Amino acid sequence: MTSTASPDASPAVSLAGIEKTFGRTKVLHGISLDIPKGTFLSLLGPSGCGKTTLLRIVAGLESATVGQVTIAGRDVTQLPPEDRDIAMMFQSYALMPHMNVRENVRFPLRMRRRGSRDAQEARVAAALETVQLGHLAERMPRQLSGGQQQRVALARAIVSDPAVLLLDEPLSNLDARLREDMQVELIELHRRLGLTTIFVTHDQEEALSLSDHVVLMNAGRIEEQGPPLAIYEAAGSRFAASFIGSANVIPVAVETVGGATMAQLPDGSRLAVEAPVAQGANHLALRQEDLMLGPDDTARSEARSFAAVVETRVFLGARVRYVLKVGDLSLKALAEPGRLYQAGDRVIVTIPPGKARLVA
Repeated sequence: MTSTASPDASPAVSLAGIEKTFGRTKVLHGISLDIPKGTFLSLLGPSGCGKTTLLRIVAGLESATVGQVTIAGRDVTQLPPEDRDIAMMFQSYALMPHMNVRENVRFPLRMRRRGSRDAQEARVAAALETVQLGHLAERMPRQLSGGQQQRVALARAIVSDPAVLLLDEPLSNLDARLREDMQVELIELHRRLGLTTIFVTHDQEEALSLSDHVVLMNAGRIEEQGPPLAIYEAAGSRFAASFIGSANVIPVAVETVGGATMAQLPDGSRLAVEAPVAQGANHLALRQEDLMLGPDDTARSEARSFAAVVETRVFLGARVRYVLKVGDLSLKALAEPGRLYQAGDRVIVTIPPGKARLVA
């Protein structure tokens, strides 16, 4: 997603050397990160990687053991959440069951004494219209669907026009269809409001589809970061390649033949590698969608093709996933459902130029 907001030169949020220790366990290891104004940034990673802890430190719900948090040029490291000019939307929505929609959205304005009653009501009405729920202002939370409750929580988060909006896995409680709908709504909302947003998720599809910038975390550290397309296509580590896009990551021997870089698979097959080779790279990353399958009589390119046997086929609707055996190696491939191969079929796998990538 590209926001219409023009990122400012000075960061909206700056994290400097953030460390966090719980007892004897260190969960964050010197995180430093600058987030430009108007950016939609996703903290992506598996459970336990530290992304939610980092978000809670930005919010002031956890204190950093070491390091500094700056929001809009102000050091907020020691400030409570209510003094940080942030709004946070939780996974559970945390709506007040005894308040109607209007009063739930108005709640943060009341607590912070922002404006007169009339001014608060006007802001509430505007926030509800933004999430298309103005007609449900008098409903109680129990009378709303999960998607409607989620949008009420979003309206409550944006009503105070915060400097930074924090979203902690807000879509995880929705079913698949509602998740897709809410992803579109979040994209549109960010395009209209241009709020600096930090979004925590373990879902790489959400991170890639929503964000201007993705920060991939692993074991309390930043593994990689960058625009979604770059981090997807040019993952530089085994972890990044396997986590984002579920690439096949294969141990290989790297050699130079006639000036060309070749990766030798465990079965002896060789593939040409055109992408830059990172120092110490000894694994080959092949994205599932880049494995082009053809029948056993397909003409082979020695530098781009190898033979395989279909072990399993899984029909996914728009795509078919195959598990292939290459010697003792298992690879996954995503293919169009035009030609279906059966278990036991021999196929030729071809890798398009530039799609074989060596990672460390």
